Amino acid sequence: MTAAALDRRPALDLPPVRGRVAENAAIAPTLWFRVGGPAEILYEPADEDDLAAFLRLRPRGLGVTVLGSGSNVLVRDGGIAGVVVRLGRGFAQAVCAGVEVRAGAGAMCATVARACRDAGIAGMEFLSGIPGTIGGALRMNAGAYGGEIGGVATAADALDPDGGRHRLDAAGLGFSYRGCAVPEGWIFTGATLRGEAGDREAIAARMKEIAAARRDTQPVGARTGGSTFRNPPGAAAWEAIDRAGCRGLRMGGAQVSPLHANFLVNTGGATGAELEGLGEEVRRRVRERTGLVLEWEIRRLGEPARRGGHG
Repeated sequence: MTAAALDRRPALDLPPVRGRVAENAAIAPTLWFRVGGPAEILYEPADEDDLAAFLRLRPRGLGVTVLGSGSNVLVRDGGIAGVVVRLGRGFAQAVCAGVEVRAGAGAMCATVARACRDAGIAGMEFLSGIPGTIGGALRMNAGAYGGEIGGVATAADALDPDGGRHRLDAAGLGFSYRGCAVPEGWIFTGATLRGEAGDREAIAARMKEIAAARRDTQPVGARTGGSTFRNPPGAAAWEAIDRAGCRGLRMGGAQVSPLHANFLVNTGGATGAELEGLGEEVRRRVRERTGLVLEWEIRRLGEPARRGGHG
């Protein structure tokens, strides 16, 4: 369905856009878990100007949810109301200059890592071990294998809910463990990351080490959402889950990964409710048996399915 057709719907009253718009769009096939209901409206802006205009002109009561690559989210079976914004090709650039890279929020972290490798920029190798986009990494201060994006991001661009543009420096980003100080309603559009001059072969070798470590310790290739829970202060989530006897625990088609206990896996045919329910059962057992309270790292979005069916 075109934006013009949607404009004729009084209940939606969307402003005209240059990007792609679809109604009742199936998004589960694009999510790493492969579960979840549809997006009421799916909007892929053409570029930052298109997105800014949309935010400025949209009806005030219209909810906006941002999706990156779908690697660290669990969409519930009833789907997501309002507009789901997905940053596509217009936000996927990764341009290196000197020891800096300018990356769009829709660029995959691994793509940025490879661009830096080819340009001889060291210090970004850890990005190759992070599934997801730069925008998502900024939002949660993603980290892996000894690095985190808060350690290399010198600035980021974002749009506020009214389409206002903001350039944030490192202090304004306010990075913390798996979080940042930027308001939830703001949408990252790009970032400047700074590394240091390095040897291309050494950088490539480190990235190969990270890839091998991921294959050996994580369910790479499975229908998963990455790390499920944040590490509690002074503890490792996977160890707490192991101590509570949850490794391999199942609920319908959902399972705690036998390879890495802090990963949930859709073994085939799982629902969003089963994955979320299994995660809550893990939290309950960990709290009961260890006293630790696990907090979700995966973003849970949308509404449960209505009784008697989906959506």
